[in-house]
Amino acid sequence: MDSPTLDLGHVKTVVETALLVSQEPLPLPELKKLFDEELSSDTLRRVLEDLRRDWQGRGVELAHVASGWRFRARPEYQRFIDRINPQKPPRYSRAVLETLSIIAYRQPCTRGDIEEIRGVVVSPSIIKALEARGWIDVVGHKEVPCRPELFATTKAFLDDLNLSTLEELPPLDDLGSLVASVPSAGTPPAVAEEEPEEELEERGERQVIEEPRRVAA
Repeated sequence: MDSPTLDLGHVKTVVETALLVSQEPLPLPELKKLFDEELSSDTLRRVLEDLRRDWQGRGVELAHVASGWRFRARPEYQRFIDRINPQKPPRYSRAVLETLSIIAYRQPCTRGDIEEIRGVVVSPSIIKALEARGWIDVVGHKEVPCRPELFATTKAFLDDLNLSTLEELPPLDDLGSLVASVPSAGTPPAVAEEEPEEELEERGERQVIEEPRRVAA
């Protein structure tokens, strides 16, 4: 139950300020820490929805992603922001995108599962690139001989795609275009750009896709 002395106008101003200065999405439990008074989750959600309406039609919007709430620039304005912060994003190979897609839609899955679907050996550098980007993580081990690692996507993966749940993932064929179109802020960790030469020769291709850039807030 909310405190009877709670001023919702003040709550909205405090929440707005915290979200504007935060570098990361803020979940409800973190937002509740802003106040000494008791604040219910339902009331806080109503405040957030009211705040989201306040920012409609502006260049910045309030969005709900997997890790919580955050302000972000609307995608249609990213090209202007890029003019004052020009950065050439790293480029990932098609193999990296294929591996990410399999994990996203078949998770949790092992490296062997990925290799069975792709029909080629998965280079360790591909897994390391996705782990370094914060998009996948080990969530357990499969109960079979050698107990291989089980991989799944992370909240950071959904945050970068501006999604709140896995159910919001687009059809598999559309994932590549979604990943390529998401702007990014900050510099991601260095990653391997291409597959090993032997794998490229086996597949006969060298297509690459740009890493998504987080939306600047």
